[in-house]
This record gives sequence, C-alpha cells and structure tokens, in this order.
Amino acid sequence: MRKVKIGIDVGGTFTHAVAIDVDTLEIISKSCVPTTHHAREGVALGVIQAMREVLKNGGIKPEQVVLIAHSTTQATNALLEGDVAKVGIIGMGTGLDSVRARGETNIGKVPLGNGKFIETEHIFVDSKIFEQENFIDEIKDKIKSLIAKGVEVFVVSEAFGVDDPSKEDKTLELIQSMGFTGTTASSISQLYGLRVRTRTAVVNASMLPKMIETAEMTKRSVIESGITAPLMIMRSDGGIMSIEEMAKRPILTILSGPSAGVASALMYVKVVDGIFIEVGGTSTDISVIRNGRPIVKTAEIGGNRLYLKTLDVRTVGIAGGSMVRLSENFKSIIDVGPRSAHIAGLKYVAFSEPENFDDIEFVLIQPKTGDPSNYLAIKRKNLNKPEFALTTTDAANFLKIVSDKAYSKGNFKSVEKVFAKLSKLMNKPPEEIAKNILDIAVEKVKEVITGLIKEYKLNPSIITLIGGGGGAEVIVPYLAKKLNMEYKIAENAEVISAIGVALGIIRETVERVIPNPTEQDILKLRNDVISSILKMGAKPDSIQVAIEIDRQTKRVTAIATGVPDLKEGELKKRIISEVELTEIAKKTFKPLLDRFAKDGANVEVKIIAQNRFYKVFGAEIERKKFFIFKDKIKPVKVFDLEGNIKLQLQDAEIIETDIEKFEKDLVNVIDFLTIYGDAGAIAPDVFLIFGHKIVDLTGVMFKEQMIAVARTEIKSSELIDEKVIIIAEARK
Repeated sequence: MRKVKIGIDVGGTFTHAVAIDVDTLEIISKSCVPTTHHAREGVALGVIQAMREVLKNGGIKPEQVVLIAHSTTQATNALLEGDVAKVGIIGMGTGLDSVRARGETNIGKVPLGNGKFIETEHIFVDSKIFEQENFIDEIKDKIKSLIAKGVEVFVVSEAFGVDDPSKEDKTLELIQSMGFTGTTASSISQLYGLRVRTRTAVVNASMLPKMIETAEMTKRSVIESGITAPLMIMRSDGGIMSIEEMAKRPILTILSGPSAGVASALMYVKVVDGIFIEVGGTSTDISVIRNGRPIVKTAEIGGNRLYLKTLDVRTVGIAGGSMVRLSENFKSIIDVGPRSAHIAGLKYVAFSEPENFDDIEFVLIQPKTGDPSNYLAIKRKNLNKPEFALTTTDAANFLKIVSDKAYSKGNFKSVEKVFAKLSKLMNKPPEEIAKNILDIAVEKVKEVITGLIKEYKLNPSIITLIGGGGGAEVIVPYLAKKLNMEYKIAENAEVISAIGVALGIIRETVERVIPNPTEQDILKLRNDVISSILKMGAKPDSIQVAIEIDRQTKRVTAIATGVPDLKEGELKKRIISEVELTEIAKKTFKPLLDRFAKDGANVEVKIIAQNRFYKVFGAEIERKKFFIFKDKIKPVKVFDLEGNIKLQLQDAEIIETDIEKFEKDLVNVIDFLTIYGDAGAIAPDVFLIFGHKIVDLTGVMFKEQMIAVARTEIKSSELIDEKVIIIAEARK
C-alpha cells in the first residue's frame, strides 16, 4: 500500500498543501486555499480544507497517510496583534536568593514591540513552604488570588529551578488540578538567568489557551477524516514536533512559516552550502545554510532577549507582487514595494487577458491608509476604479527571464501592451523601464545577501543561491547575475514550504550553563538531547547530534536532529555507480576549477577517502598569489551514495584512520592547522565521518573540548571496526 506524507504551509494569503510518496518523494497532489484568518476556527479551517482537497486530488485514502504536518502563523500573529492571555507569575526562592528572585520574577508588562503588551500579575512564595504539611492549601490560596485578578494562564519560576524543578512541577500540578493551564520556566529553558527565563516562559504561556484550542480543533478534524497518523507542527528552528509537544511549548512555532522553506531546502533540494531565498507575493525570506545546517540566532520580542533559538531569517519587502511607485509627473520610477498587488486588491497584468489593456490609463493611488500615494495602478477607461497593478512579475515576464514552466509565467502579450503604453507616457524604452523596476527591487535583496555573506564569512565560490516560492524566477535569476553567483530554482518552487513541512526533520536543542565542561558533562548533555528527541518521535538510527561550546557565556548547546519514526516504510534509495558519482563530482568541482586552476591545467578530481556510506572527492589546484607567488588549495566535497553533496570545503586536509588511532591523528591535524594571532590560538574547522554520521565540530573552538566531544561521539557509536575520516580546514 502506498504510504503518504501530507505537508501544509499556512501563508499570509494562501494555505498550500502537498501529498508526497514516502518511498519515492514524488509529489502526488497539490492544493491551494485562502488562509482562513477570520473564520471562527481560525487558520485551522484552512488547514483542514487544504488537507481534504489534497486527499481528493490525489485519490488518497486516509489509511495511506503516515504523517500529516503543518506550519502555523498563529503564534507570530498572536504576538503581532496582542491576542494573548493574561499571565499569572508565581515566583519562588528562599534564603539570600529570595530578594533577588522576588524582583527578577516580577517582570511586569512584556512589550511586544508594536504598542501591544502581555499583561502579568505576580505573587511570590518562599520555597520553604513545601516543607509544611499544609503547603497545598497555601499555594492554592495564592493561585486563587491571581485568578481573582483575571489571570487566565500561569508561569511558575523558581531561582535555580533548572537544578531542581520539583517545586515548580508540584505547583504546576496544583494549577492543573484547579482546571487551569500553565508552564514552568525550567521546562522552557535550562539556562541560568532568572529574569530572561521567566520572560520566555511568560511569552510561551500567553499563547497557550489559543494555541491549544486551535490544535485541538485541527486534531479533531484530522481524526474525523479517518486519518490516524501523527499530527506534527513546524517549529521556528526548522524542525517539527508533535501536537502534544506544541501544546506545551507554542513559543517554538514563532517563524514557523519561513522555517518550512528552509527545511525543504535541506531535505528536498538537499542544500549543503547556500542562501535560500523564498519569494512570495509580498515579501522575500532569506536564510543561510552552512555545512548542511541552518543558521540560528537568539530570538527577541519587543527588544527583549528570550531563551529561544529561531532561524536567522531576514525578510525584505520585495517579492513577486511588489508594486511600482512613480513620480507625480509619471517620468521616473521612485521605488518598488513594499506594498503588493494582492494586498492592494489589484490583479497582476501578467495573469490577465490582453484585451483588458486596449483602452487604459495609468493612475497613482494610495493602496492602504498610511501608504505613499504614488503607487502605479491601471484603470480601464470605462470603469471607475483601477483593477491592475504593475509588478515585478510583470517586468520579469516582459524581459522574458521567467521560464515557460515557472509558476510566475504570465501572458507576454498583456505585459507587452502595458509596457508599450507606459513607454509613451514615460518617454523611455520599455526594456529600460522593466530593467529599472527589477534593478530597484533586486538591489534590496542583494544588500541583504551581501550582508549575510560578510556577517557569516561565507565563501561565495561554494555558495549557491536557492530560489523557492511562487515568485522565485522573478527575483533569483536576475539577482544571481548581479552577484555573479550560481543559482538554482527548486523543483515545485511554489509549494516548497509545504514540501518542507511534509519532510520536516525533528529537531531539539538543549542548552546549559557549564563552566569548563568535562567529557562527562558533554556526554550527559548529549544523552539528554537524544532522550528528548526520541520522546518527540525521532527514529533512533537517524539521530545526529552537534555540540557547541561558548567559553565566553559558559553556554554548552546540544542540537539533535532526526527524521520521524513512521514505524513502517523506508525511503527507497537509488544508489548510483562509482562512475556516475565521479562524473557528478567533476561537474560540481568545475566552477571552482574554472576560477582557480592554472590556465590549461588538467586538474584531477578523484576519491581520496571513503566508507560504506560516503565518498570523499578532492583535487589539488595551484593558484597564483600576489601575482608572483604560488600556493595550492585542496577543495573537498563529500557525497552520499545517491550523489548528494553532504559537505564541501575549499581547502581541507583529509586523514583516514581507525577508532584506535583517531584521537592521536585528530590532535596532530588540529595542531597542524591551528592559527595563532592577536586573539590567541584559533583551532580549525573539523568534521568526523564514521558510519552514517558526519560529526560537525565547528561549534567547538578549543582543542581539548573538541577532542572531548569527538571522543564522546565515537564512544556513543555502536560501530566497532569502522574507519574514521577526519576532514579539517584552517579557519580564515
């Protein structure tokens, strides 16, 4: 029986759904319905509508569905609109800590950055109360006093609760026994910092009632449709989690939508080093993928830091529907965006019939209150109001840079007519006008891209721009030409986020403050994150763990990823021959060889290391340096047996060793590639390959800790005779 995953992406305007064959990754069917922001059921209605339509379109039976997952805008919208519950904070501490704890748990109103706030009420309890026989009655009285002040949901936060959460847990149990819900601060974050931990828990709690209500509606509707498969929700760090887990930590779904696109870039497009550019109708989301992992950052709400990791997504108000702004005399283009045609209630020229533009006039409008009043619109002379907008999509179609199969491909005759008439009005060639529109639009995206390359010290020679979203071909090819970078438009770009939801990895992060972490500390943290991700439904043999150690903040982070354990059905892999794989490798090396190889040099690309799961290809390229001197670089690319790049470095050393000798060899290569400067010793970037694992040690800056993490990973492996491949590159 065919096994199917369903992914649903809730966008600002439309909700897209896809059904994917688990074994082949073939897209069986797609659907698109308007997002139901204003329905009684909220966005849950659109999710169910999209799901039912995709089942019907693909002839899919409910029993064939093994997983259904969706992104959500609800957490983000709740914070933007201030649609949050009043939170009661029960602060706790004792002894000398009680004075500080009383102040740090009483955080007052939490600003949301848009004139909205989360309202809180606070009481403080001496933790010694739990030593008394009647502590239950006393704490219940405290809870009742908060309820009398209109509190709808609770946070329990104790000084050093991360070390012993038992009192927080007991208090939450009492709250739940009284018919209310809440969260403990220690369950949201294991980091020290009582004020930030309490604030993060308050933001989480404020969304609980609405999120739980919507989640239950969605779950009930899924069950009623006959689907018994697990229902998962997209997280803000690119992973998915169960609906039960979401009901505890809805804060993890902030930026759920953009994360879905990044998940697709990782799992479907299989990007290792790239900048993912998802172009919608109103805005473009931009994020970095490096060494097969998305870049994450610490989230902020209303300028206040939270203990929450989200993808570093940069949003630009330019997309496929961005409207053009003209000067009052209609002679020059002032700007493009951020207002889009569909938000303005206007149609795209490219998606309309040519006869609509036989007798038209151009007008300047103010689409929404507060907008500039010089957006260009098109009105048919026999009608009272404008119907059409001139957009970036229209300009791209006129310049014929949109491929025939692209989602944004429009009617050339329509845009040709409009640009010809606009040319007469502006007294400029139509091609010049169209290029000017795209130049202005793309420059805004280019500025963000160049900023990311500089900020994260990305290597442009191995970075690919990946276009997703319905407007990908409007922006990305033109952008890539200006940046002189390679680009790729994702297959099924218009539903790329829905695909990402369906294929989403399960991801969990555990952070602790540990000064000078020992190998035992690292092993415990690793075991904790694995235990957590297993509870979230990850398949045990798919779990990968990365450890990051920050000596300045004393923060140790364990990041685990895995795929959902569906209990049945394995992804069928197409293993290609070594000859085929070598040809693929040569093609991927070609841009680098063209850039650096000596004129006419015949550089050999060959396998330099391998195991049962991966083949490591490399080359030696001689290049000129400072016009006279020469040096060599050794680019390396790691491929799986299906021909997908899993890791690539521009100048790396490779050592094949075994479990007995790996530690000695690792020390030698770290010492050899360590750079000494004003900042002290800078260890190289190091990766270990053993079995099916690629262990990323780039988050660890010091040799002793790097070796401890590596030893922990090797010890945790069940492999005995497997060789170890060390790949190391000096940090630039």
